Amino acid sequence: METRHLGNLWPVSSLTLGGGGIGNVWGATTRDEAVATVKAAVDSGITLLDLAPGYGRGEAETVVGEAFGGRLPDGVRTTTKYQLGSPAGHDVYLKTEQSLRRSLQHMKREQVDLFFLHSNICPDDFSYPRFAERQDRFATRWSLYLDAVIPAMEKLKASGLIGAWGITGTGVPMMIRQALTHSVKPAAVQAVANLMDAVGNMKQYDEPGEPRAIIDTARQNGTGVMGIRAVAAGSLCAEVDRDLPDDEATIVDYNAAAPFRALCATWGEDPAIVAHRYALSMKGVDTVVLGVKNRAELAQCVEAADRGALDITEVAAIDALGLKRP
Repeated sequence: METRHLGNLWPVSSLTLGGGGIGNVWGATTRDEAVATVKAAVDSGITLLDLAPGYGRGEAETVVGEAFGGRLPDGVRTTTKYQLGSPAGHDVYLKTEQSLRRSLQHMKREQVDLFFLHSNICPDDFSYPRFAERQDRFATRWSLYLDAVIPAMEKLKASGLIGAWGITGTGVPMMIRQALTHSVKPAAVQAVANLMDAVGNMKQYDEPGEPRAIIDTARQNGTGVMGIRAVAAGSLCAEVDRDLPDDEATIVDYNAAAPFRALCATWGEDPAIVAHRYALSMKGVDTVVLGVKNRAELAQCVEAADRGALDITEVAAIDALGLKRP
């Protein structure tokens, strides 16, 4: 599998195994199948495993711990995350460290290579148009990020509990770009990377998502980019494999993507494979995170990576469909 450099960190495979699928977020799987999928991913050349305690309440991290007993194969690295919100500043380090230590226990590890702030980042005076009454549970205010989160991350790094830290780039775009250009920068960002620029239900604000601007800002500042939502939570697949209401963002995006599926049909291609190859072709994306839950889905994505990025005429044909969000 192709290897790319993750910003200023280290070489990684062009595909990353995400924890959502093996943690039962994207449909049901079994512990045995999840463990087998992790092992098959590493055997296929995948060198980065992207986890979080929120993927099945620690299930994804536990699966990796069971798969390797805490002894990862040479060259394989792990990430995990923490959704901090906006607690009191003096609580930030303790809460963050406690979450990290639980994750390490699940993974049977003493260090995680890359640790992400998984909260939205928003301005201090920002009020979300939806869920404003509980936004301090999922959003970290800018001054708290500067005054408490960055020092906490740097302290965890100095202690050896983490190798580096990053942010999830699905908060208010203006603030994500500001974080990426701050004097103390995250080493990596997880940014939406799909042909529709569809953020889906991860977007809790009214402003445009601007995922490509976030990717470009990261690239210009030496921050590694892990592309997420390559198939837009299933919207860019041949069909959505779980029951969702008609007004759910995934279904709305799936219906909007009908011209893409029609184009893939004329090419004789599986939409999921084309969508992954599109994400792999996006400038600035260092590795594409997979949401697979079993070995069959994994094999499909590995096939996409083996075929490589789309050529410029294929990308142009997809872009000409006009599916990108404004």
